[in-house]
Amino acid sequence: MIREITVILLIGFVAWAYQATRPPPPNVCGSPGGPAITAPRIKLRDGRHLAYKEHGVSKELAKYKIIFVHGFGSSRHDAAIAANLSPEVVDELGIYIVSFDRPGYGESDPDPKRTRKSLALDIEELADQLGLGSKFYVVGFSMGGQVVWSCLKYISHRLTGAALIAPVINYWWPGFPANLTKEAYYLQLPQDQWALRVAHYAPWLAYWWNTQKLFPPSAVVARRPEIFSAQDVQLMPKLAVRQINRAQVIQQGVHESLFRDMMIGFGTWEFDPMDLENPFPNGEGSVHLWQGSGHLIADTDGMTEAIIKALLLGEKVTLS
Repeated sequence: MIREITVILLIGFVAWAYQATRPPPPNVCGSPGGPAITAPRIKLRDGRHLAYKEHGVSKELAKYKIIFVHGFGSSRHDAAIAANLSPEVVDELGIYIVSFDRPGYGESDPDPKRTRKSLALDIEELADQLGLGSKFYVVGFSMGGQVVWSCLKYISHRLTGAALIAPVINYWWPGFPANLTKEAYYLQLPQDQWALRVAHYAPWLAYWWNTQKLFPPSAVVARRPEIFSAQDVQLMPKLAVRQINRAQVIQQGVHESLFRDMMIGFGTWEFDPMDLENPFPNGEGSVHLWQGSGHLIADTDGMTEAIIKALLLGEKVTLS
């Protein structure tokens, strides 16, 4: 009798664990009962749709064409470089910017098969379908900076230049000095350390870990104020306008947006960004990496213009 009860309890526990770790299906835009489609979208090679938003001068008149890659928990509406560039600079230089919802965010279809390479290929296809020409620039912020590394790896032949603004690192990249990686890792809140361990070592538990109530989940996912630097806190009011569309960011579900981001960004990469070769050996382009005392460096007064002019014009930047 005890054996039978034990077996039943074990089966019940396994069934509960299986259900608890399985994320609910995404609430796909345009599906019955799903969010409405309001943005222009392209249809990708595998049938998925990618939503985008255009900024600046028309692409037909543009001298410089930039694809902007948003960060964690953001969307096509969070294009800091478009929001912070003055209309005068945009018109004077002839700048066209297109931002897009990465898979699972906003109004872009989820991609359960998403990889670092597939993200780069999505960007290449976006450029082709919008007619941006054979060469274009990519600029990525935060976790969007990780996507720029993938572009440099897989579609560098399509790039005129690239900029990574406060890019998030993967603490398991082998090319980083181990002592520096360890120090940076333990500067995080304990719950974020554990959330990244789960994303790296047990990605199949990512949904459960970040939705369970037994342990504190990721403070980054929860947007807790203590994760921001003093400089970032001062800049928060400037972001208020871009927060209007915050509800749309994860409207298709948190797993295929936030948690898929964590699994891809902090999983085991098939390449080490530190091993990438110069994609512009003859000086025909450049790669820029920007860091500051806060994460929201692009929202600091004058920084977006400095970043863009350095990328497009090669202007030297003197920081005070």
